[in-house]
Amino acid sequence: MARRLPPLCEMVRALIARPSVSCTDPRFDQSNRAVVDLLAEWAEALGFRVAIQPLEHGKANLIASLGPEEGGEGLALSGHTDTVPCDPDRWHSDPFTAIEKEGRIYGLGSADMKSFFALALAAASEIDPTALRRPLLLVATADEESSMAGAKALLPEQLAPARCCVIGEPTGLKPIRMHKGVMMESIRVRGQAGHSSDPSLGANAIEGMHRVISELLAIREELQERYRNPAFAVPVPTLNLGAIHGGDNPNRICGHCELSIDLRPLPGMDIEDLRSLLKRRLGQALLASPRLELSVESLFGGVPAFETRADAGLVRCCEHLSHARAGAVSFGTEAPFLSRLGVETVVLGAGHIEQAHQPDEYLPLEHVEPATAILRGLIERYCIAPVPAP
Repeated sequence: MARRLPPLCEMVRALIARPSVSCTDPRFDQSNRAVVDLLAEWAEALGFRVAIQPLEHGKANLIASLGPEEGGEGLALSGHTDTVPCDPDRWHSDPFTAIEKEGRIYGLGSADMKSFFALALAAASEIDPTALRRPLLLVATADEESSMAGAKALLPEQLAPARCCVIGEPTGLKPIRMHKGVMMESIRVRGQAGHSSDPSLGANAIEGMHRVISELLAIREELQERYRNPAFAVPVPTLNLGAIHGGDNPNRICGHCELSIDLRPLPGMDIEDLRSLLKRRLGQALLASPRLELSVESLFGGVPAFETRADAGLVRCCEHLSHARAGAVSFGTEAPFLSRLGVETVVLGAGHIEQAHQPDEYLPLEHVEPATAILRGLIERYCIAPVPAP
């Protein structure tokens, strides 16, 4: 069996050279299939059994397994194959041509998070597959940056061989056991246009939105008084008024106003409960104005908050291997979807989130060796050790 892979930096370069932008705007959205097919080729060269799960719009997930075909209790190394869109004119180099300079690899997806797959395969290539007592899975998903469609499409039986999962998002090589959720909602107030000289001719949607905003600020204050978690840098749930549009002319009563908000709940807060709260409270805020109509719609399905127990075996193992205490972040990942499939999950990877979604995104080369060592240690602990970690 051939077990030869290109050098790690060459793998990163090849992955970055295959654009896989995921975007809610169809003009910028791209398939991730070229990335998935390349990963499948490399995984097969190491002896992985490869399965490709087709998704809509020509996209796909990859689930590859190495080691025993029967039984569970193994380890999954998981990541997303897509990137956000970029502004090439703001980069100092071609975003799709990885360059190595000053101890960094620059390129779109270098940190978030195509490099993770090169690191995971490099770690797997250092392991004798005949020594595996439990399965090692490599999971590569689509559309994390937009709809989470790839993670949502994973089936329980696909991850059944894995007891634990590490998602290689850029965390500065520090394990993450908690993150906030993400909700984005569109709030619309529809009134009646009319001549501004006589307010009785219409119903002003901007005035209705003023009452909606007042209620939103009251809801935010109540949530922040009720929920607090000191593990987060921002220890309370946040609610941001992100964009507002309404009206068309000063001498016309505004007939339509729309507000988009971002709400980041803490672990223990349920997204659907929050949506019900918003609809009920905002509807009550407009009860005194029967000529105004309210609608609240989700801009996407949302990402639930995520938490793995501090004393979980995987958390302790990742802390030991990384020499860092597990923490919390405010950005969302696929972790809650994998966790719901019954897989104990931690987020841990090379690179820094501060470089993600930015021009001149890069991966520090100084992270390559320790990241590979951590992944190798996880494989040894969960796939080779005589007994599963407690």
